[in-house]
Parts: sequence; C-alpha cells; structure tokens
Amino acid sequence: MTGRGEHLRAWAELLRLPALFTVPGDALAGAAAVGLRPGRGTFLAIGSSLCLYEAGMALNDWADRAEDAVDRPHRPLPAGRIRPAAALAAAGAFTAGGLALAHRAGRPATLLATALAGTVWAYDLGLKRTQAGPVAMAVARGLDVLLGAAATAPRCGQAFSKAMEVAPARAKPRAWGRVGTAPGAGGQEHGLGAALPTATTIAAHILAVTTVSRNETQGGNTAAPLAALAASLTLARWTGRTHELPAGRRVAAAPGLSGSITTALAAAYAGATARPYLHAALNPSPPLTQRAVGAGIRSLIPLQAALAARAGAPRTALITAALAPLARRIAPKVSVT
Repeated sequence: MTGRGEHLRAWAELLRLPALFTVPGDALAGAAAVGLRPGRGTFLAIGSSLCLYEAGMALNDWADRAEDAVDRPHRPLPAGRIRPAAALAAAGAFTAGGLALAHRAGRPATLLATALAGTVWAYDLGLKRTQAGPVAMAVARGLDVLLGAAATAPRCGQAFSKAMEVAPARAKPRAWGRVGTAPGAGGQEHGLGAALPTATTIAAHILAVTTVSRNETQGGNTAAPLAALAASLTLARWTGRTHELPAGRRVAAAPGLSGSITTALAAAYAGATARPYLHAALNPSPPLTQRAVGAGIRSLIPLQAALAARAGAPRTALITAALAPLARRIAPKVSVT
C-alpha cells in the first residue's frame, strides 16, 4: 500500500467509516414517524448527522489518545499515523459543517443540531468516563432522530421554535411541535412528539450498546451483555408488534405490507444482536465484547428500518435496510469500534 493509501486508511479507521451507514436511518425513521416522505430537509439532516457523527469519532480518539496508547496502540493516533492536532481540527471542521447543513434546514433543525453537537462534545471530553456516559450517548442518538423529523416537517419545526421562545404573559399557550398536514394524511396533524417513540427506541438500543462498550478493552463484565440482550429482545418485540396506523397513513401504505416488513426487520434486528450478546455474556473477553459492540452498532440499521415500516413507510424502510449489506461489506476492512 502506498503512503497516500496508508494515510487514507488511517483516516478511515479514525472515522470508523462502516459505522456511517447507521446514521442516515435516524433521519429517515424520524421522517417516517411524522408521516412524511423524505425530502430536502431530510437529506440536509442526514448530511448534518453524518458530519456530527464523524466529529464525535475524531474527538473520541483525540480525547482517548493516552488511554489508547496502552489498551489499543494500533489506533491511528497512538500509532503516529495521524497527528492529534489533525484529529482535533477535523472534529471542529465536521462540527461546523454539521451545524451549517442544519441551518439550511431551518431554525428548529439548527437548535436540535446544536444540542446534539453539545452532547457529543460533552460526552467525548468528560461524560464518557462517568456513569452518565451511556445516557448521554443515548440522548445524542435520540436527538438525531428528532433532527430528522424537524427538518422534514417545516411546520413542525416552526412550532417547535416558537415553543422554545418566551411567550408574553397574555399569549395563548402553544402546543409543542405541531406540524401541518402531511401529504395524504387526510387533514390530520402530527407533532414533533410523534417522533418521540421512535427516538426513545433508538436511544434505548444505544444505551445498551454503549453500556457494553465500556468494557470492550478490558472485558470481564457479564451483566452488561445480558442486559443488552434483554433490551434488544424487548425492543424487537415492541417494534414488531402490529398496531393501528393513523388514518392518513393507512392510505399511503399498502394493506399488510408494512406489517410484514416490520415483522421481518424486527426479527432481523433480534437475530443480529442476540448471538453476539450471548457469547459476550458467556465469555466476557475483550475480543467477544468488541464483537458484541460491533454487532450492536450495525444492528441499528434493521431497527431503524423496522421503525420506519412500523410508521407506515415501507419504501423508506427498505431503503434504510439496504444500507446493512454495505456496512457488512466494509466492516471486515475497517473496525467500527
């Protein structure tokens, strides 16, 4: 491999490129949750999320460079393949890019992206070493889903912005996150709150994965993989459960199609997580724990797809699910942990 090729590979490792395929599904699931098809705002949210995710990856290795020198000396920074200053500069540039893209999607998206960026930086620079670390990471991923929902539904975002302002004393109380009529929704209105169940489900998954990851370099923890296994099976059961869609969404979704796709994707999610978590629980060695973390990260894709299908958006679900084989193809070349 040439010097340039080695340098590019080092950056691919630093930024954990295979994990990028787990990011677009947040915004796509958020758009589906508010009953809208992906549009310009959705793609701006995806771009913003990708930038902020990579900012977190670069900042993570910069903050952990002393620890990685002992536990993972092969990582790009301790191995000397990338300078720490370059990683920090990349984190700043990615953050600026993410906020700029969110700004183009509107003020609500900017507010949510700012909160997301603040959470990412707080996590990497301190919270990750506290008991609040997994919760902070879960909150970040939940905010990412809401970012996609707000960017997709402009009226939802406008109401969200107004709700964040201090209203005059005699002003009429405003509802949080009301959104205008979705295409084909028969006049029914949805609010940003419609995306909260999806955001909470994805946040719960990330909470479990992050808790397991706290022991990936040392191993020895059986409880975390067992708890993650229980959480993933519970989430799969809830996501795959049939439920009544709002009237407008029943028109958009082919009868029975969303339910079948949801069930299949929820089963795929459970299957992707169950075995690695069980192996890590039975033998909590660093390699098996790292494998469980990697499986947990990649399994986010079928979960996002299942949630989109559950919301009555089978096409969005299939598009999201198509990202999984791409992530698997690159995973053997570049680690996601």
